[in-house]
Amino acid sequence: MSRVAKQPVEIPSGVEVKLAGQALSVKGAKGELSLDVHPEVAVDFADNVLKFSARSEERGSVALAGTMRALAANVVTGVSQGFERKLTLVGVGYRAQAQGKVLNLTLGFSHPVNYEVPEGITVETPSQTEIVVKGVDKQVVGQVASEIRAYRPPEPYKGKGVRYSDEHVVRKEAKKK
Repeated sequence: MSRVAKQPVEIPSGVEVKLAGQALSVKGAKGELSLDVHPEVAVDFADNVLKFSARSEERGSVALAGTMRALAANVVTGVSQGFERKLTLVGVGYRAQAQGKVLNLTLGFSHPVNYEVPEGITVETPSQTEIVVKGVDKQVVGQVASEIRAYRPPEPYKGKGVRYSDEHVVRKEAKKK
């Protein structure tokens, strides 16, 4: 059996879980999320603990049990604590400014880049070169951060661009005469 699926998902206090068939809905302080559990995976909810197991011993369904457990753990963590991703702008004149649901980016192009922030995501700019993406859904937070980074990914010679705060950019040596 999957090692991930063997571990139960503990439900913290203040989080409400409803299991109706294969539909799992979780409500917490930060918001509400739902997850459709695959038919190959069995879910048990008792004593504030979610347990996942494969309905058959096929390799695919065992893997799916681990995947569903990880997704459910992310949903529970999202509604209780939330997720955030930090981005850093490196480069002369590179700036970011959050205005409501629009993120204004100056990234060295001849025009400013305006990024429309999707519903359920908040974007903050503590300084002109830092962006903090926050939200309940881990996948959407990562997707938004990836889309912002894609406007100007870090280049390997000077390291300029938009990068994750924990990202290490491998620098190349300049061309020699």
